[in-house]
Amino acid sequence: MPVHELRIYTINRGMMDAWLACFQKDVAPLSKQFGIPIVASWTNTDRTEFIWVRTFADEDDRKRRTESLYGSSAWEQMKDRVRSHIAKTEVRAVEPTSFSPLK
Repeated sequence: MPVHELRIYTINRGMMDAWLACFQKDVAPLSKQFGIPIVASWTNTDRTEFIWVRTFADEDDRKRRTESLYGSSAWEQMKDRVRSHIAKTEVRAVEPTSFSPLK
């Protein structure tokens, strides 16, 4: 069964535009490189939180791909820059309901 990650980042005050640029330039391409599709992303209406969803075939796939990504030299080179935008991170692994349009 597919597993999705709902990721909610509280972005440091005044850094949302810089974060969005960093996400587009660095985070999204790296996720794609490691075979981790990003299926949606949003900001809250206050522009203090960035919410996104990535998807995996199952829990084993999630573990394997995330370990590979976070163990890579590419992540090592960018992680401080990426993390400098983020005040708080929440990650929830979720599974779709039988009636969810997102499977």
